[in-house]
Amino acid sequence: MANQVFCDISISTDGYVAGPGQTAEKPFGDGPVDGLHAWMFDTPDENKAEIDQVVAAGAFVMGRNMFGPGRSEWDLSWKGWWGDNSRKPLAMEGGTTFTFVTDGIKSALDQAREAAGDRAVAIAGGAATVNQYLAAGLIDEIRTHIAPVTVGAGERLFDGVPPLSLEIIAVRGASLATHISYHVLH
Repeated sequence: MANQVFCDISISTDGYVAGPGQTAEKPFGDGPVDGLHAWMFDTPDENKAEIDQVVAAGAFVMGRNMFGPGRSEWDLSWKGWWGDNSRKPLAMEGGTTFTFVTDGIKSALDQAREAAGDRAVAIAGGAATVNQYLAAGLIDEIRTHIAPVTVGAGERLFDGVPPLSLEIIAVRGASLATHISYHVLH
C-alpha cells in the first residue's frame, strides 16, 4: 500500500495561509499573520497531539516559496530560510535533507515516498503547493488549524482546486485554533 499523504496547514478564519506582501523579512506577508501559527508556538502543550501528527511524517514536500521568498529566477545570494538554495541535496544537522525537485509534483511525491519508507508523507505547503496536490487528487487527509484571525488577502487554501468531497474525521477546539481533520474522498 502506498504511503498516506497528508497536509497539516494553518489558515485564517477567512481561508488564508499567508497575507499579501511576502518577503524575506516577512515570510507570511502583511496582516495579523503571527496568529496563524500561534497555536503551535505559544500553546504547544495544549496542542501536543496535533503537533505530534505534524512531525510524524517520514518525508515532507514543500514548495519553493516555503523555502524562500522568490518566485522568479533563483536569487543566488539568497541562502534560504535554512541556509542554502542550491539544487543539490542539502543535509542539515539532525538528519534532515532538503532535496530540490524541478520536474513536477508527482516526481516530488514519488521521491518523498521513497525517502519516507513505510511512514506517511506530508505536503507541508505553502498554499500553492497544497492546492496543486489537492487539484491532482494526491492528498488523502487534510488537517486544518484554523486561527481566530482574518487576513483579508494573500495566499488562500483551495484556490484553483476543483470541488472536493471531504469527510470530517476529527474536530477539536483549542484556545488559539480550531483543528479540523478531513479525509479526502477520491
